[in-house]
Amino acid sequence: MELSEEELRLLEQMERALVEEDPKLASTLRGTSIVRTARRRMIAGGAIVVVGIGLLIVAVLLELSSVLQTVVGVVGFVVMLGGAILALTSARTPHQAPKVRSSGRTGFGVVDGGRPHRPGRPGRQRSGAPFMERMEERWRRRRERGF
Repeated sequence: MELSEEELRLLEQMERALVEEDPKLASTLRGTSIVRTARRRMIAGGAIVVVGIGLLIVAVLLELSSVLQTVVGVVGFVVMLGGAILALTSARTPHQAPKVRSSGRTGFGVVDGGRPHRPGRPGRQRSGAPFMERMEERWRRRRERGF
């Protein structure tokens, strides 16, 4: 269903007012600045990795004392590792919100962010008993078995 001319005009006015009032919120809602920032961080991380590799090559090629060669090599590795971490952490999609599973009850949900369950292996089931009752039951069973 298309919007009428008046609705389009009102929408544009609201958008302009939002940009004037809170430009940071407007750019966040658009999502373009987040993508640009992630892209810049990936490029910077890649450049830092190249600098680290260059330091490693310099350490190998130059005839330095063994201590200095080791220090330059370790610094090159640390720089390369830092660049890789920067590039890889920005490669995640920052503009996607985590999915929330609702347990059917009102209140807080569980955020999906952990390991996905394997198809043949269901997740661990929690009993409805409070934590201390479960611990007491486990302790009682251990004593009965002799452990």
